Amino acid sequence: MKTRLFIYSALLAFSLSSCDKNETGNEVLEQQETSSSLTADAIDGELLIKFYPEMTSILDGYFATRAAGAGMATRCGIPSTDEVLEILGAYSFERVFPVDPRNEERTREAGLHLWYKVCFDENVDLDAAIKRLSKLGEISKIQCNRRIYRIDNRVAEEKLPANGATRAASELPFNDPELALQWGYINRGGYAFEQPWAGTVAGCDVGCEDAWTLCTGDSSIIVGVMDEGVHWEHPDLRANIWVNEDEEYASGEDNDGNGYKGDRYGYNFASDRGYIATTSTNDTGHGTHVAGTIAAVNNNGIGVSGIAGGDAAAGKGGVRIMSLQIFDDNRASTVAMEAKAFKYAADNGAVIMQCSWGYNSAYSNIMQGYTPGPASEEEWETLYPLEKEAIDYFINNAGSPNGVIDGGIVVFASGNEFAGMSAYPGAYSKCISVSAVAADYTPATYSNFGVEVDLSAPGGDGDYYGEPGSSYDNGGMIYSTIVVEGKPTYGYYEGTSMACPHVSGVIALGLSYAVEQRRHFRAQEFIDLVYNTATDIDPYFMGEKMSYYNHSSPGSAATKTELSKYKGKMGRLVNAGALLRAIDGAGNEMKLPNIYLAPGEAQVVELSRYFVGGEKLSYSAKVADSGIATCAVSGSRMTVTGIDEGFTTIKVTVDGKVHDVQVTVRNGANSNGWM
Repeated sequence: MKTRLFIYSALLAFSLSSCDKNETGNEVLEQQETSSSLTADAIDGELLIKFYPEMTSILDGYFATRAAGAGMATRCGIPSTDEVLEILGAYSFERVFPVDPRNEERTREAGLHLWYKVCFDENVDLDAAIKRLSKLGEISKIQCNRRIYRIDNRVAEEKLPANGATRAASELPFNDPELALQWGYINRGGYAFEQPWAGTVAGCDVGCEDAWTLCTGDSSIIVGVMDEGVHWEHPDLRANIWVNEDEEYASGEDNDGNGYKGDRYGYNFASDRGYIATTSTNDTGHGTHVAGTIAAVNNNGIGVSGIAGGDAAAGKGGVRIMSLQIFDDNRASTVAMEAKAFKYAADNGAVIMQCSWGYNSAYSNIMQGYTPGPASEEEWETLYPLEKEAIDYFINNAGSPNGVIDGGIVVFASGNEFAGMSAYPGAYSKCISVSAVAADYTPATYSNFGVEVDLSAPGGDGDYYGEPGSSYDNGGMIYSTIVVEGKPTYGYYEGTSMACPHVSGVIALGLSYAVEQRRHFRAQEFIDLVYNTATDIDPYFMGEKMSYYNHSSPGSAATKTELSKYKGKMGRLVNAGALLRAIDGAGNEMKLPNIYLAPGEAQVVELSRYFVGGEKLSYSAKVADSGIATCAVSGSRMTVTGIDEGFTTIKVTVDGKVHDVQVTVRNGANSNGWM
């Protein structure tokens, strides 16, 4: 990766060369066939194993007997597995994903309840432990719990604009004083940065100016930022931070029973606590920077704008940021922590996952210090089955069939290794992989590219715009919120890390407009709409591009890049204005949801959410069988209460039109020893 003071998308660096002691092709194939893997940076004394579904009742029964304060489990209750655990010196055996009763049913449907983490004697050879466990008929998959590192631990430099904004506030949609510096939103050419850098092209942006005439964001849309912690106290972010109202911040109590204590603004998976850490000397502000691009508060008279940050002056909230911290100070994250974060996001309301990190690509240059990663989807899935299942869980379970989107959207940076392939997990066919462009539609010199890339967005390009040998410049970089030594401020970064939240922000803005238009989409349907409304940038890939690799270093050498090699491999430039204008009439009209509840339980339905202009409409409702359920309407809120088990119908009248709601009343699952 580029060893610059600025932060790049591989902030969370992954080294994926195999440290398998078997080196022949046949032996590697045999390992894949037994669904086990041993990769670089595997943690000694830890493995992640998945049981076959037939083991469910044994596992449930064993751990149900331990529910009453028996302490940490060291065995699983399956004799053959316990025998091996005894040999390995296992001292901890626990489910990877804690129980959340509200979501346990779908957790089991996805098979995630079958994943366990076992901790054992660190002196035991990890490869030998895998081989022992892989011989057991009850275990279907085994993988190491490998460490995940960030690439640069240096503190980010605060970069305030030297000469202030270069455009009058009257020219721009919002009164945020440094919106003029955010050329990725509005690029009119020539004066996109602090100075009139050569090579900027008007319109090379994500189309915010057009989009903001239709929508500025909606607080019902939640974006999970999996990164360093997001500084939720930043004055330009705080109003748009997701809040788990049932929890007390960083407390030792799990008030909502979701398996995580004190998770008021998200969760710190790196240190397993509700405290979102952003003030250590090793925090770069990276998570805060990408969060600002998505949802910095608009029109509040301070700092910067966010793509979907709402409109404070109009009393309009923006999309909300959920902090999913997988890096905390010098603590190394793990695949298990990452997997937990994906599931937590889906279970707690996020519909977009913003991931400005990834493994090194298979085409990484070993001579530049990169260790190549998986070369295919099959190889990646074999190495990291838990990771794939967690991502699939988010894609399949986020959102709601009764909401604006059914399913979740996962957005990854493609990588900054100058490589001709996107990095995994972003290269996964079900994720969106994002490359970076400079302010003239040309590929950023560092950006990964390849057929796996789906979309592109502004990421900055210091080696292209920066003055050779100069240590200070903004180089057409990306300006946003950061935190430096615990202080909220603003700064410039570059990388596919910065392009990625432009795409996440546009998707969030599009879903916000879908909320206003009461349109419903399946996740893949919405992804297709984002792609089809994006701008083809291949016509700009002609001739050569001159840059200076590590330009801030004395004597940096000039490099020429043939632009034609990028054709068909940078994706299309995301376009918020075109996306929003395509939403009206796309997807389907939202419909009132059917209701499922238990006797004695009450549910409240906000009827206005399902009709355009719903806040101004009148509502009434009548239940067919009041012996099964009752209903009452106050304003736009309908309260349904279960009376007895059975089925009935509610007829909801909205401005003279009748809509049917099916009601099912049944007793919920009793305590049955779920772990």
